[in-house]
Amino acid sequence: MTIKSINAQEILDSRGNPTVAVVLRLADGTEVFSAVPSGASTGIYEALELRDEDNGRYLGKGVLKAVANINDVIAPKLVGMDVTKQAEIDQMMLDLDGTKGKSKLGANAILAISMACVKAAALSKKMPLYAYIAELFGNSTEEFTMPIPMSNVLNGGKHALGGADMQEFMIFPVGAPSIVEAVRWNAEIFHNLGKLLKKRGFQQTVGDEGGYAPKLDSNEAPLDLILEAIAAAGYKAGEQICIALDPASSEFYADGLYDLKMEGRKLNSQEMVELYKVWTQKYPIVSIEDGLSQDDWDGFAMMEKEIGSKVQIMGDDLFVTNPERIQTGIEKNAANSVLIKLNQIGSVSETIAAIKLAQSAGWTCIVSHRSGETEDAFIADFVVGAGTGQIKTGSMCRSERVAKYNRLMMIERELGSKAKMASFPYKR
Repeated sequence: MTIKSINAQEILDSRGNPTVAVVLRLADGTEVFSAVPSGASTGIYEALELRDEDNGRYLGKGVLKAVANINDVIAPKLVGMDVTKQAEIDQMMLDLDGTKGKSKLGANAILAISMACVKAAALSKKMPLYAYIAELFGNSTEEFTMPIPMSNVLNGGKHALGGADMQEFMIFPVGAPSIVEAVRWNAEIFHNLGKLLKKRGFQQTVGDEGGYAPKLDSNEAPLDLILEAIAAAGYKAGEQICIALDPASSEFYADGLYDLKMEGRKLNSQEMVELYKVWTQKYPIVSIEDGLSQDDWDGFAMMEKEIGSKVQIMGDDLFVTNPERIQTGIEKNAANSVLIKLNQIGSVSETIAAIKLAQSAGWTCIVSHRSGETEDAFIADFVVGAGTGQIKTGSMCRSERVAKYNRLMMIERELGSKAKMASFPYKR
């Protein structure tokens, strides 16, 4: 199962920006394609996404440097290696880069190959991708956990300028008996929400991740709309469907305060925690991601202490899928959950290490897409193989998001009785 060739090229992501794609071929004729996503509200501690930074071409967002690093630097070193030696391959790329944040070769270059190797190894071994990933984790292949999907239905922040200060308002079908039903529930609620917006004269345009992006008059208004949509679709809020938030608070944090422009208020960390506490009592909110800024460790610890027994307190920008930062969070008791994005850390092996570390502390892990996605549905297989039980992959429209939902449904049907739906650990 030796690597015969690796060829990279520049393609476009769902926002029309360049990203890196790889075609990897094995000596036995196996050929695979992988493509790397890109974030909009990126954490400052993420591994470097290498861009060309020339103003003339793609407004400086080209990735020809990363492509050249693959074709000219990385590929010659990996050709001839056994593709099943994932940890060795990833480590060789990390050694070639030699920097802490992958600033020499680019996390986008390294991850494209890392994912391609996983796909090629699975195909060559004639295994489903999710089953091969389960083996990489050391998980059983006798039974697989299907993830509860967080679906973004209302956008704000950097994903929909002019909307709410907070970035994502999601529906979370914690009572669904299967991924097929979870997807159906979310789709029906999404369409009912669209009807509500139309009836009230709001625009039905969508943001980067497919959620509606109306111009509302408060940060609480999306929560009320979601409750109405859940009821209109015939489901029970708090029992079948709950709400998950991603305020992306680093984006509206400055000089020690959280600036909620829509409401004309600036809050300190304690006041933000109190706001979330009130919201979780008023609404069926069971998960809050990046409720505070990426450097507000004390604020996160306060939030975990105040509402962490009933709510999933998740770090995204806070942890950036980095084991070192996750370890700090464990020591500070700053969360009980971590969002997992492969391109934040830049290799499959490091992502596996991040998940295992978080799980060793009893934390939940949510595998996530990025706002700039591709048609590559790798994370659908990855979350099933990892067995983390939750996925965040956007709304019920835009094909780059729906591709992941479709793949999950196909996996569940393929598995039959070997598939079980995850249960959510935080009950209202």
